[in-house]
Amino acid sequence: MMPGQNIKKEERKKEMEKKDTVIFDLDGTLLDTLEDLKNSVNYALQSFGYPERTKDEVRRFVGNGILRLMERAVPSGQDNPDFTKIFHAFQEHYGVHCNDRTCAYEGILELIEELQRRKVKMAIVSNKADFAVKELNRIYFKDKIFVAIGEKEKEGIRKKPAPDTVMAALRELESSPEKAVYVGDSEVDLATANNCSMDYILCEWGFRDRIFLEEKGGRVFVRRPEEILSYVISTQ
Repeated sequence: MMPGQNIKKEERKKEMEKKDTVIFDLDGTLLDTLEDLKNSVNYALQSFGYPERTKDEVRRFVGNGILRLMERAVPSGQDNPDFTKIFHAFQEHYGVHCNDRTCAYEGILELIEELQRRKVKMAIVSNKADFAVKELNRIYFKDKIFVAIGEKEKEGIRKKPAPDTVMAALRELESSPEKAVYVGDSEVDLATANNCSMDYILCEWGFRDRIFLEEKGGRVFVRRPEEILSYVISTQ
């Protein structure tokens, strides 16, 4: 299949509007992090005598940051008297084990290299804890992606789908929403792009399926990373 072939007809115009900046989500978009997230969730739950969660459950829980992930994973959420201890156990475990089973999706490393070759500006913006975003960026995309921003709500910066972190990344890149495309895999990413008045691309290989995202209003999809190239071209 040629790049962009599966895009709906009404979106063809956007396909032709080339960009010179790409803002990437991380989990489910660049990296398959689900196994490590599941293992850390279950380590924390088991440590306090609670039943494990399945991989599919954790898949549904992710997208709104680790606090929301654990609110969904822990029975009764923050009303559970053990919640704070379980949450801290998850943070400590994931901080050590965030890259045990994590890997880049097939074709992602080649995409990033090609975008860099074309001098396209790139950033990662995620609701994952900021320390983990920066560490995973260092491991997988060192010397290729120089802006990586995670969750910073304690600093008064709202997480996605608020536009705050994306706009901060655009400022660091000296770019603008008009010049950028947002690439993600979830309903949170779709809402984030809309809140930033940015064009978007939704990945079919991520943590949400296409039917679900279409029900949320998603219209622009790619099946493979290399298809993203049809949306961007360096103007430098």
